[in-house]
Amino acid sequence: MTLTENKIGFIGTGVMGKSMALNLQRAGYLINIYTRTKEKANDLIDHGAVWKESIKDLTVASDIIITMVGYPSDVEEVYFGENGILEHAKAGSCLIDMTTSKPSLAINIFQQAKAKSIHALDAPVSGGDIGAQKGTLAIMVGGEEDAYEALLPLFKTLGENIILQGPAGAGQHTKLANQITIASNMIGVCEAIIFAKKAGLDPSRVLESITTGAAGSWSLSNLGPRMIRGDFDPGFYVKHFIKDMTIALESAKEMDLDTPGLSLSLQLYKELAENGDGDSGTQALIKIFEKQNL
Repeated sequence: MTLTENKIGFIGTGVMGKSMALNLQRAGYLINIYTRTKEKANDLIDHGAVWKESIKDLTVASDIIITMVGYPSDVEEVYFGENGILEHAKAGSCLIDMTTSKPSLAINIFQQAKAKSIHALDAPVSGGDIGAQKGTLAIMVGGEEDAYEALLPLFKTLGENIILQGPAGAGQHTKLANQITIASNMIGVCEAIIFAKKAGLDPSRVLESITTGAAGSWSLSNLGPRMIRGDFDPGFYVKHFIKDMTIALESAKEMDLDTPGLSLSLQLYKELAENGDGDSGTQALIKIFEKQNL
C-alpha cells in the first residue's frame, strides 16, 4: 500500500486547516473530514472528502489522523475521553497534531498512543494562511524518527521546511520559539511603519528598501503591506496568537526564563482583543500604535 492509499482523517477546517486538507486532496490522498461546523467543510466535501458525524466515526474509518484545532482544551477534547481519538484509533495508525499546543500535552498524547501501539507526532506549523494555501509551511516535528520518516511524503505536500526537532514535545517547543520571535518582531514592524509615516515617508516605499536588508522578516514582507492597506482579515487570528504567547510565557516561566519582549507583546495583543479585534489577523496590532500616536 502506498501512503496515498491510506485514509486520512482531518479534524479542524479553519483558516489554515481547510487549505491544508485541500492540498492533501489535490495530492491524491483520501480524506475523511470532521469539524464542529459542517459548513466550514463544504468545499472539501465538494472536492470528494467524506463527512463523518463524529470524532469516533472519523477515527475508526482512518489510518492517519491529523488534527488542526484551536486551543489545548480542544486538543484534549479531541484526543481523550470515551469518544476521543485515543480510545478508537487502530493499532499501527498514525496521529499527527498540528495545533500549536502545550509540549506537556504532546508528550501525554505520545505516551498514551505508544501504549496502544499507535504512532503519534506533534507537528505544529508556521507560515500563516498563505503558507497553508501554497503548501509552503514550516513544519516542526516531535516524535520518533521511524514515524517521521514514514510520514515525510505527506508532510512534503503541506510544507517545504520540515525538520524532526527531537522526541515528543520538541515540535511544540520549537513552535513556541517561533512565536516568541514573531511576538517582538511584530512590535518592530508596527513601530517602523508608524515611524515612516511620521517622518513623511511613503511606508510602502520604505518596505521596498528594508525588507531586502538585515531588517527583513516574513512578518515585515507579508504583514507590513496588509497593515499599510488597513487589511486586517485573519491569516492568523489575534485570539490564537494570544493563546500561543500565553503557552510560551508559561513554558518560559517553568524554565525560569525571563522573556520581556514576549511579555510586552502579549500585553499589547490582549489590549487589541479587548478592543474587539480578537478575530482579526495579527497585523491588526498596528491599530494600537496608530491610536497611541495620533
